[in-house]
Amino acid sequence: MNTESHPSPDEGATEQDATEPGATEQDRVRAETVRRLERSMGTIGTAAVARMEERLGWFRRMSAEDRSWIGLVAQSGVAAFVDWFRNPVRGRPAITVEVFGTAPRELTRSVSLQQTVDMIRVVIDVVEVQVEELAAPGGAQQLREAVLRYTREVAFSSAKVYARAAEARGAWDARLEALIVDALLHGDREEGLQTWGSALGWSHTPVIAVAGDAGEEGTKVLDDIRAAARRLGHDVLAGRQGRRVVVVVGVGDRYAADDLPVAAAEPLTGLFGPGPVVVGPAVPDLRAAGASARAAVNGLRAAVAWPDAPRPVLADDLLPERALRGDTDARRQLVEEVYVPLQGAGSPLLDTLSVYLEHASSLEATARMLFVHPNTVRYRLSRIAELTGRIPSDGRGSFVLRVAVALGRLAEHGEG
Repeated sequence: MNTESHPSPDEGATEQDATEPGATEQDRVRAETVRRLERSMGTIGTAAVARMEERLGWFRRMSAEDRSWIGLVAQSGVAAFVDWFRNPVRGRPAITVEVFGTAPRELTRSVSLQQTVDMIRVVIDVVEVQVEELAAPGGAQQLREAVLRYTREVAFSSAKVYARAAEARGAWDARLEALIVDALLHGDREEGLQTWGSALGWSHTPVIAVAGDAGEEGTKVLDDIRAAARRLGHDVLAGRQGRRVVVVVGVGDRYAADDLPVAAAEPLTGLFGPGPVVVGPAVPDLRAAGASARAAVNGLRAAVAWPDAPRPVLADDLLPERALRGDTDARRQLVEEVYVPLQGAGSPLLDTLSVYLEHASSLEATARMLFVHPNTVRYRLSRIAELTGRIPSDGRGSFVLRVAVALGRLAEHGEG
């Protein structure tokens, strides 16, 4: 909104000119109206605040400090109108500076744009009811038109103030989101994550992280993912690192625990650029989200080794690729989830699995090598599947088990 003064050839003269010999009748009426308005400024402002108390429930519920600021804005608005009405050659009034400049920036967070419009309507009503009394004889129409023009400028300026505040808030939020995502990935300053999240209104748990490619339109991808997640009722933090996008989502109770984390990630998957989309495990809160974010990012780095992976793919389903790439968390998880349970169940299971994998998943060959019946091999393989969640006869399962057993043996000898 342009706040500079622009003379208009259609406007009348100033109040100073109204007393000069060349002044028109309209100028003299305006000058008299100005004097009446000046005497009534305090009354108008007080009446406007009283009417807000009466008609606007949200205004009554505000703190005394915020109500006092709004009262000051109303008084400033009336004073600025009188000053502008006195000098019509100034053209468009500088609403943003003269009216909203009196209030602190934080007030835009306490009062919404719709509430500001409600306030403007109340002030207009208060002035319009008193137009006949405030205007000099013959000046009612002149004052009424000036009020309408001025309130139109107030409405435009209100929109401008809130647009600027939203833009600044959005930029600040984006920077804070990127900072939180970076902190999660690097594992530092995690004690401050809850505080940072609270600043962004974060409240939902559990939390998952999703990583994927930004494609050619990185900024648009971030905006689209944020909008989609919020439409689903989630809390969301998003950060871009080169072509990589990392999104942390607080999913709330929308999904059953057994369906997480894939069910929460699927609606967002199509918004990422081409290539794999990796989902970290669900964690209890934002403070623990670093583990999920790091798993998702490490999975994204390793996903190239599994071209046929589903989209999205769980970071836990990429454990062997991550381990081969040097991810120590993935190595530890494979050993703890696969090798340790098998080792605790006794050597027959480990021996059976090793022989089975070495002999191309053949029951008969395994049974001959171990001098047992094939049904014994079947039983042991079913026990392995129960203990590890990986099926030895499945191509993907056998690969995971093979890597896990190798890592477990290396760890036993201090090499893992």
